[in-house]
Amino acid sequence: MFVARNLVGALATIIDYALWAYMWAFILRAVLSWVSPDPYNPIVRGLYAVTEPVLSRLRRKLPLFAGSIDFAPMVAILGIIFLQRFVVRTLFDLALRMP
Repeated sequence: MFVARNLVGALATIIDYALWAYMWAFILRAVLSWVSPDPYNPIVRGLYAVTEPVLSRLRRKLPLFAGSIDFAPMVAILGIIFLQRFVVRTLFDLALRMP
């Protein structure tokens, strides 16, 4: 059963790294919103394409506070941290407890 244990552990590691990269994409997008980047830059377009599906759903649910402050990136980052703490740690614990 060590194969299943290693498989679940590797899956947890991959999910953790993917969530970590996605969190940094949201942070980079928030920083880029403070400056005015070229919207036709392929890196900026790729970053917007990756993060906009989540942010648009959150923006529909969250009202704007204090005029025009967008809390959607912060909520997305907090959601990613929750997933890292809950899902990834649960998978690691499951892998450790496998016979």
